[in-house]
Amino acid sequence: MPTVKFDTALIVGAGSGLSAALARVLATEGIKVALAARTPADLDGVTKEIGAKTFACDASKRTDVEKLFADLDGSFGAPEIVIYNPSYRTRGPIAELDPAEVEKALMTSAFGGFLVGQQAAKRMLPKKHGCIVFTGAFAMGKFALRGLAQSMSRELHPKGIHVAHIVIDGGIKSERRHEEAGKTASLLNPTSIAATYLHVIHQPHSAWSAEVELRPWVESF
Repeated sequence: MPTVKFDTALIVGAGSGLSAALARVLATEGIKVALAARTPADLDGVTKEIGAKTFACDASKRTDVEKLFADLDGSFGAPEIVIYNPSYRTRGPIAELDPAEVEKALMTSAFGGFLVGQQAAKRMLPKKHGCIVFTGAFAMGKFALRGLAQSMSRELHPKGIHVAHIVIDGGIKSERRHEEAGKTASLLNPTSIAATYLHVIHQPHSAWSAEVELRPWVESF
């Protein structure tokens, strides 16, 4: 069966790691890419490399997200693929966690996902075409994001919009994070992750994945 055709994509919460790998693989498919981040200047390298457009956006703020999509409508076009990558978490014993930091994690991971997913769905529903992918993990805010993705899948799949939740269970290899000696493939390669995203995005309508988990072979379940 032929793959589903897309022309435009938006990656929210873009950075130099996974998001950059996703941007590159989408660009190789001839898809125009827009990147949104709190500090878009950090994306200059990948922007110049693939000719992407960049936008400033704090995904946890309603006004920022609404402005982002309005700006896209006027200069780029409504994205047919939307990938939500922002993440924030705080670590420590439960009795010592700062409630303000926990609130920030929930707002960034879950509420931001709702804001972006809502704006994306509004533009995809009239065309009955689109794909929304949420990047997940095993953390409190990400579990809320998973619930959002499942609810959106049930509602939007029958209307032609593919919603998928991809769990990243493990560290991601980067310039700042290297594999230990003798532990080949102990970290997730961002290019390999991006290949899975692309496969999910292009899945034919007869066999859509709602959730995929990715982990390096050394990661315990």
